[in-house]
Amino acid sequence: MTIGGRKIVGSDVLASYWKLAAERQRVYHARLAGEPEPWTDDEIVSQYRFTNAYRAADRVSQDLIRVIYTGSQDPDDVLLRILLYRFFNKPETWQTIEGTLGEVTAADFDAQACGAILDQALAQGDRIYSAAYIVPPPPFGHQRKHRNHLVLVETMISDGLGQSLRQAASLQDVFHLLLAYPSLGPFLAFQLTIDLNYSTLIDFDEDDFVVAGPGALSGLAKCFPDARGIPASELIRWMVDTQEQQLAHYEIDFQDLFGRRLKLIDCQNLFCETDKYARVAHPDVAGVGNRTRIKQQFIANGPLSPPRFPPKWRLDPMSSPAAVNHG
Repeated sequence: MTIGGRKIVGSDVLASYWKLAAERQRVYHARLAGEPEPWTDDEIVSQYRFTNAYRAADRVSQDLIRVIYTGSQDPDDVLLRILLYRFFNKPETWQTIEGTLGEVTAADFDAQACGAILDQALAQGDRIYSAAYIVPPPPFGHQRKHRNHLVLVETMISDGLGQSLRQAASLQDVFHLLLAYPSLGPFLAFQLTIDLNYSTLIDFDEDDFVVAGPGALSGLAKCFPDARGIPASELIRWMVDTQEQQLAHYEIDFQDLFGRRLKLIDCQNLFCETDKYARVAHPDVAGVGNRTRIKQQFIANGPLSPPRFPPKWRLDPMSSPAAVNHG
């Protein structure tokens, strides 16, 4: 294979990348259809927790999409809901906020009042942040992390970010608008960029731009050990561009997302998941860092609800067997 003008040889982990993607999709579609376990014969996928091959199909992203399209579509209101949801990244925290305040709007949002609600939740022993990824506290002077995040949300709204986003010319422009705010490093700014692109605020192709997170960089190193010096974005784009050829090469049957190909964000995430998968499947292959185990076990939390995706994607999950079973 030629990437970035260089001949590159993929390792055995590259085959596992596509195997993981296919098996994770197999599990997803089987659960949607209401099929009984086991959903895969891959022992690693059965035992450990991996995100979906498509980011938008993950449980929290699904809940966020619901939140985005439930309520006012005023740009500031949509932005507020996305920021407030993703900084905590926990559906239960959103439910606590909305259940106490009612409809959350930019005109009525009060960081102090919201902070008091979360103070009470913490006092009751509730966890208000997800452990999925760390959101560093911005330096606004509050002792409690959540209070600083709420001030950041308030600041971004009052800055007129909603209108700036609507005027952005590209996904990369959106990323740089977010990156300008304290505590939003490249990984978090890119994840928020994708969240915003689910909404009515902006509408860019997810194949426009990608930023590789730390886990993805480790997965890339395992799949392409001799690709040092080639930008991660080029390697990820090559994966997107050649996905059908690679799946055919490895003779892997991949069930896509109701006709949607894997996008840059999906292939980026899959490198992170492959990094984890390889800790068990290829323990002797080095990545970035020294992690050797997968921490989270897979536990199925009941049947999956009918999926909901941004209407602009024009997917038709209601035509799937799962929709019939839930109907």
